[in-house]
Amino acid sequence: MKNKLKKETVPIKTNLRKGDSVRVMSGNDKGKEGKILQVLRERGGVLVEQLKLMKKHTKPNNKYPKGGIIEKEGVIQISNVMILCQKCEKPSRIAAKILTDGKKIRVCRRCGDVLDK
Repeated sequence: MKNKLKKETVPIKTNLRKGDSVRVMSGNDKGKEGKILQVLRERGGVLVEQLKLMKKHTKPNNKYPKGGIIEKEGVIQISNVMILCQKCEKPSRIAAKILTDGKKIRVCRRCGDVLDK
């Protein structure tokens, strides 16, 4: 009997960060906007607040003393969201720019505005 090898997951490289405002570009929540709660690089997805809500049945525990059905955010693939530029208020791709002091920042490809705070 052969040993079944586990698939090794390689973390996906992304320019999205926690707290960024994004718009969903495809799927059931297409066109909706929200802030990123968590970036899951190993799964290639993000959790966006109040989007792709899923129902989960839980037993009573310390966090939910009564238990029951709770709603929580589901994972949206990174490729299905785009960052929203605060200046032009449109979804755009991200460019990297290196400043004179050697610091690397994220820049909007549409208007050139700095995305990092």
